[in-house]
Formats: sequence, C-alpha cells, structure tokens
Amino acid sequence: MQLLSQARPLPKPHESVRDDDGFTLVEILVTLSVLSVALPVLMYSFRNAAQGQALSENRTTAVYLLKLRMAEIELGGYPDIGDEGGEFGENSRFRWSSSVQDVASEEIENLRHITVTIMWQEQGKEKSISMITYMADRETQAQRQGGGQQG
Repeated sequence: MQLLSQARPLPKPHESVRDDDGFTLVEILVTLSVLSVALPVLMYSFRNAAQGQALSENRTTAVYLLKLRMAEIELGGYPDIGDEGGEFGENSRFRWSSSVQDVASEEIENLRHITVTIMWQEQGKEKSISMITYMADRETQAQRQGGGQQG
C-alpha cells in the first residue's frame, strides 16, 4: 500500500511530461569548465604536498641516523683521533662520516671534538646534516680528581 502512495501519478494524455530529475546540457558544460580550471590546480597542489612529504621524510630519517651514529660513537668510549665513513646497510641512500680531533685545553685534559655528518641524495643534489659534540676521557678525569683528593 505504501509503494502505491509514493509512486508518481501518471500524466494525463493532454499534459506534457516534465522530468526535473536530470541535468541540462548547460549545467553539464558549466561543471566541466569549472573542473577543467580546478583540476590542474588541485593536481599541482597534491604533487607539491607529496614532494614536501618526501623531503620531510628524508630529513627526519637523516636526523634519526645522525643521533644513532653519535650514540654509537659515545657508547664506544673515548674515541681515537681520525676520520671514518660508511653507509647504513646495503643499497642505502644515506651515508655517514665522522671526524674526531684533539682539542688543546688548559682546563680539561684529553678533550676530543667530534663531528658526525649524514649525507643523502635529494632531487639530484647532495644534502647533509651535521652534529658536533665534545668528549673528554672520563678515566683520565676520574684519576685526576681522585689523585687530587687523596694528596
């Protein structure tokens, strides 16, 4: 019974049939012209967003690898003077280099200047990020402080 009440009444033979459910040709042409203007702008925006995300991902990865390499050096104890370099696994686009130099200081004996750099290729250019820290020989400092307190 409800189906019959929702159905459209049939037109009388002398009345014209009018269908308001469809789109006119003008409406379709206006929609297509608006899409033809808006679609390239949207595609450009999506492309820029994807590139920005990739650049951000590279920099974030480089910062984490930089922290990792610096922690490895610090955990290894008092580092030897010299330069080293390498990659983070096979087929990695990230490379590292480290430089350890002796620092002359009157206040702290056996002080080392450590620089770690991470390099990678991004859009045909080499990018890099570096971190610098100083490290003293803790054993020498402990002996010096312990000897001063006993004497």
